[in-house]
Amino acid sequence: MSAPSVTESRTRVGRLLQSAREPLPRTTDFKVLWILIIILNLFGLLMILSASSVTALYQYGSSWYQFRLQVGWFVLACGAMFFMSRFPYEQLSKFMKPLLFATAGLMVAVLIPGLGVSVNGSARWLGWGPLRVQPSELAKLAVILYAADTLTRRVGQIRDWKAVMRPIAVVFCGFALLLMLQPNLGTTIILATIVLVMLFVGGVPIKPLALFSGLLVSLATLFAFSAPYRVRRLMAFADPWADPLNTGFQTIQSQVGFANGGVLGTGLGQGRAKWGFLPEAHTDFIYAIIGEEIGLLGSVLVIGLFLAFALYGVRTALRSRDRFGMLLATGITTWILIQAFVNVGACVGVLPITGVPLPFVSAGGSSLIFTMAASGILLNIARQER
Repeated sequence: MSAPSVTESRTRVGRLLQSAREPLPRTTDFKVLWILIIILNLFGLLMILSASSVTALYQYGSSWYQFRLQVGWFVLACGAMFFMSRFPYEQLSKFMKPLLFATAGLMVAVLIPGLGVSVNGSARWLGWGPLRVQPSELAKLAVILYAADTLTRRVGQIRDWKAVMRPIAVVFCGFALLLMLQPNLGTTIILATIVLVMLFVGGVPIKPLALFSGLLVSLATLFAFSAPYRVRRLMAFADPWADPLNTGFQTIQSQVGFANGGVLGTGLGQGRAKWGFLPEAHTDFIYAIIGEEIGLLGSVLVIGLFLAFALYGVRTALRSRDRFGMLLATGITTWILIQAFVNVGACVGVLPITGVPLPFVSAGGSSLIFTMAASGILLNIARQER
């Protein structure tokens, strides 16, 4: 058989690429994203019940306390997601500036003694008792809206980095400063990653983007070594066994949980790490409980769900009917994926502990509500894709 000609090969490649670009039914991405979000939330509720049962019984007299609280937040979050999935996302730019100022005001309020609620040395919440809101979660959505709006309105000036990148950088730096005063380095890093990805996808030239990235890395390094407790966290990440009863305690206990779980896990509800050995078991370290009770298979399943979310989030961005929707979908998908990556990395010990929750899965009201609201915007864009 003779080898195919160059023309025939190019024709075949062209047909293959054309078939790959053929659109699926209009609602496919919307339905898959919706199913992924619901699965992650329901799985999270199940694991919160298991992870918090022991401490909730000891502190509140009921093993169901945290679970019932999270169910209430979940109902509110579903309402936020439904509303944002129906609200015309093109009109969100009208509320962008009021949202920025309101978010900045709330982030200043958490720093005022008597208004802000401090936990473990960090003033990040407003509210009372279990009804607390974390404004930094809203800051992610506010910055995404501002960056998407600026990159859309000034698309004709995209090569002029001062006209496009400078206002976004100013807004980001303002929120980053407020975050570091809390202090909240983990959310600052996530917010920086979101902004950089949106600038790159928006078409900002590589040279100023690289310089901005280098500046952010330098500032992050400076902040990381500016406080003794952050230095201790970094050292604990490098060698948790150097201080196993203090800074390295959470990392070690998390890894012990994964080791106990093995491939198939100890069984749902049968883990031992949640019996006071692993602090924040139902919030920041719920992934370790998943690894212990459901094993490697459960851990990989969670990662697979987030990767699927990322895949369909990217597809939604590529198929968006306008530039604003494309940039919104890019920012929201980056937010969910990067935060999941940081949380999982901290639990398995390959990243420093930053105190960020696992999206949709960890316990926490404000995190769930704002994440679901952002997911509603993503679903909205997916429903109206080209």
